[in-house]
Amino acid sequence: MSRRTTGAAVAVATAVLGVAVAGCAPSNGNSTASNSGSSAGSKTQVGVILPDTTSSTRYTLYDQPLLTKAFKDAGIKADIQNADGSNSKFVSIAQSMISEGVKVLLIDPADPATGISVEKSAKTAGIKVIDYDRVNLGGTADYYVSFDNVAVGKLQAQALVQCLADKKVAKANVIELNGGTNIDNNAVLFKQGAHSVLDPMYTAGTLVKGPEVDVKDWDNTVATTDFQQALTQSGGKVDGVLAANDGIAASIIGVLKSKKLTVPVTGQDATIQGLQYVLEGQQCMTVFKDVSKEADAASKLAIALIKGDMAGATALATGKLTDPVNHRDIPSVLLVPAAITKANVEDVVTAGALKAADICKGIEAACTAAGVK
Repeated sequence: MSRRTTGAAVAVATAVLGVAVAGCAPSNGNSTASNSGSSAGSKTQVGVILPDTTSSTRYTLYDQPLLTKAFKDAGIKADIQNADGSNSKFVSIAQSMISEGVKVLLIDPADPATGISVEKSAKTAGIKVIDYDRVNLGGTADYYVSFDNVAVGKLQAQALVQCLADKKVAKANVIELNGGTNIDNNAVLFKQGAHSVLDPMYTAGTLVKGPEVDVKDWDNTVATTDFQQALTQSGGKVDGVLAANDGIAASIIGVLKSKKLTVPVTGQDATIQGLQYVLEGQQCMTVFKDVSKEADAASKLAIALIKGDMAGATALATGKLTDPVNHRDIPSVLLVPAAITKANVEDVVTAGALKAADICKGIEAACTAAGVK
């Protein structure tokens, strides 16, 4: 899960996209751009805009090469670029792609306002839009491809409950640090899923609800302060922590270490650090979302739309996400996430997401004990 960044996107996006697309020249010279297709002279059919290279390594390591290969194998010419965390650059790239006349835009903007603006312009030009990984609530995207993010939250809560049971903690005190609900609808869905599991247990008295905080902007530094304050508020009493992702979990674990405490902490993203903490017993679990499956689903959907195969697109997008802003259901591909504990860390390696050597660097004994090789 890569976090969103904030910015004055509405004004920038509206101003830039307000320029007539017919007067724009295609972009070139972008170091993060890639093209694929049957011939260099053919018209670009799909434009892909990824958000940045800093919030997550996934975009350069996985999404871009996977999507490039998928479109190339299908004989589809694609223009795949990264906005490098800049809302104005995202809009500029989109404007160029719209001007070029792509049939499909696959977008994952750094913030929703930018995405909404791009979608509006694409719709005017008759271009299909797929929201990739994160939905832009209030937008006009035709489709959405992501993981079942409510299920992510459920997996986190279920694993935390199991970890507390394994430790035989009765009426455990739980602190919750959710993701950046102020900027990312995925964080809202993670929270929803977790509460569907935890709330009945709080009501029944099986668990004790401690402080709960939504970490602004998914900022790990803010998460450290939030957890310190939550721990103080709870009188230093904590038996388990629901953390929305591995970055927030690392912040929590840092505070726990300083106080010589070890309690179950959840996570998400199956990062190297998160998996190392899982193997060392400092983190209860993480959630693995196989990017290769997401890129595969998105490319297949885009290819169907490019070919005018609406029946094929409908067959792929069998799920739906309800947009509470404009009260519409978005046809969606919602993939199944997986819970990763010490017992199945090897699954991440088998999927090709990470190498065992990278996970096990410095914790070789823990990897050997867990059968990670």
